[in-house]
Amino acid sequence: MVAAFLLIAVVLTVGVVLVGTAAGLIAAPLGVRILAIAALILFLFLVARGGRRFRRLAINVSELVDAAGRIEAGDYGVQVAERGPREVRSFARAFNAMSARLAATDRHRRAFVADLAHEFRTPLAIIRGQAEGIGDGVYPADGAHLAPILDATESLERLVEALQTMTLADVGSLGLRREAVDVSVLVSSSLSAFQSMADAAHVKLAAEIGPDTPAIDADPARIRGVLANLLSNAIRHTPAGGIITVSARRAADTITIAVRDTGQGIPEELRPRVFERFVKAPGSPGAGLGLAIAKDIVVAHGGTIDLTSEVGKGTEVRFTLPIAH
Repeated sequence: MVAAFLLIAVVLTVGVVLVGTAAGLIAAPLGVRILAIAALILFLFLVARGGRRFRRLAINVSELVDAAGRIEAGDYGVQVAERGPREVRSFARAFNAMSARLAATDRHRRAFVADLAHEFRTPLAIIRGQAEGIGDGVYPADGAHLAPILDATESLERLVEALQTMTLADVGSLGLRREAVDVSVLVSSSLSAFQSMADAAHVKLAAEIGPDTPAIDADPARIRGVLANLLSNAIRHTPAGGIITVSARRAADTITIAVRDTGQGIPEELRPRVFERFVKAPGSPGAGLGLAIAKDIVVAHGGTIDLTSEVGKGTEVRFTLPIAH
């Protein structure tokens, strides 16, 4: 503000001097007064142009201030016209990009809350229904009627744990207890944990791990959780007689671990969104958070995760982790 007043004072001073010189009020030779008249005309022209530019700038800044106020009030989708001087256009463009991101974030937040409420509603309804039935004497308080309550409680616990993991990942605070992890031991222990589930589904489990595969730098508990999610998904969606293979191969300073099945595959329209939250195939018993959490964990390790799938032929999910040094 002080700089603006100083600039106005300088402009007015120069203007007064030029007017005085051109009018002959200030003693000066005739040639100097002619030059002063020419300079005065140029000065007035520049002031007129500068005034118009200043008015346009003031209008653009006023629009930006008004738009910022609307965003503060919750209108995240507001946009401003990208016009005026180059600097103002650049600022307006950045403002519009920020506004668009805020609007998208708000939409995702609302959708997330709606999906979350839906996922909580089912187990809570089961708990309430069974508890009221037992309390009213409609159901006996035996194991058969308490089991649905326990199952629903476990579902809520898993959901709360998943939400905690995602929240920590969102703010970059997902704690990792990293150490050198033997890939062959990691894979074999994960396959052993799911052997009974695979036997019940009449699905074969196999591993393809080279003897010289180096250790990875990872949190073993977190990565076992990733493998557990991928294996349980694969077993659920692989018909009897199918095979699920876990492999590992080195590429530069990373290890790529892949879980490949011969199952039903993922519909094409669903593939681009499988790592998003609450996205699941029709009929899937889960909440649609498993792959989203797997992605959060892998990314927290500095790795990547992707998949390929073909309906009727199977799916392969791959994720990379850094080699331990």
